[in-house]
Amino acid sequence: MHTTTRTLALASLAAMLVASPLDREARAQSKVGTTAAQFLGISVGAQAIAMGGAFVASDGDVSSLYWNPGAIVFANKNQVAFMNTNWLVGTKLRWGGLMLNLDGDNAVGVSITQLDYGEEDVTTVAAPEGTGERWTAQDLAIALSYSRRLTDRFAIGGSAKYISQSIYNETASNFTFDVGLLFITEFENLRIGMSMSNFGGDMQLGGRDLLKRVDIDPTNAGSNKTLVADLKTDSWPMPLLFRVGVAMDALQTDMFRFTVAVDGLRPNDNRESVNVGGELGFQEMFFVRGGYNTLFGGESAFSRNVEQQGLTLGAGVRYAVPGVATLQVDYAYAKFGLFGNLSTIALAVAF
Repeated sequence: MHTTTRTLALASLAAMLVASPLDREARAQSKVGTTAAQFLGISVGAQAIAMGGAFVASDGDVSSLYWNPGAIVFANKNQVAFMNTNWLVGTKLRWGGLMLNLDGDNAVGVSITQLDYGEEDVTTVAAPEGTGERWTAQDLAIALSYSRRLTDRFAIGGSAKYISQSIYNETASNFTFDVGLLFITEFENLRIGMSMSNFGGDMQLGGRDLLKRVDIDPTNAGSNKTLVADLKTDSWPMPLLFRVGVAMDALQTDMFRFTVAVDGLRPNDNRESVNVGGELGFQEMFFVRGGYNTLFGGESAFSRNVEQQGLTLGAGVRYAVPGVATLQVDYAYAKFGLFGNLSTIALAVAF
């Protein structure tokens, strides 16, 4: 057990070093709010959320389509899952995924993420009580994933994603790519995972509300006052995110399994941080989970203690119907500072 603890400590240190800044000057400059499609950074999967988002080195859940597409081939099963989170300020995050293990060496998957902002009345200065119209906003991501086992312990995979954001009559879309890999060592089932998410070009909003009639020469009475101009909005890069992590079954008996995990994160629009989590399973039927999100996030250049995320907790139950399927229900609770607490419910079916 002493050797196991020492190895876990070294692996955790390695993850933290990856998440450390390259220099102090770069750390002092805040990059918050400098990328589009921020919803791509919202964690999915009740199991992963309850473990503090330390999930890049996990290999047994369909939500790996989001965390590390290279890991799905190690699941050795087909699984479909649906998740719902009552997200911040009345919004709703919904995620669904399907993974199919084709032959033990190849696996494919598809997933859909939707962040629904709801709808409200359209108001103007002339009609402060509403014009009778309603406006809506939503974010959407659709991903196709593929994973291949190169050896019995190493796999690599990737996802191609279509990203869309819309608000009222304006929309923006883009294509991005994820890539991930997972290596399972011979020591205590220690797993090492890495992924890069959301590699792609910039996004730019456009739509009919940006079309305006203008008079390009108001000093000339004979000019055309009905020319249509298209107002140009700024383009913004995608939220590129690098993850590296380790996970290990620190305890494994006939009745109990205790898994610990550590992830280091390096985003292009925020500070580096570390996620930690653990899961205790009883006969692979009942599960209790806990973790902490965005450790060592530090302070921004403008304010102190800005991190709102933190403690996460959760539980799950799995029930096998012989010859039919295995059902699993998971719940996750996450503290979110000034925004209150978030609850996530997920249902998965393995077949």
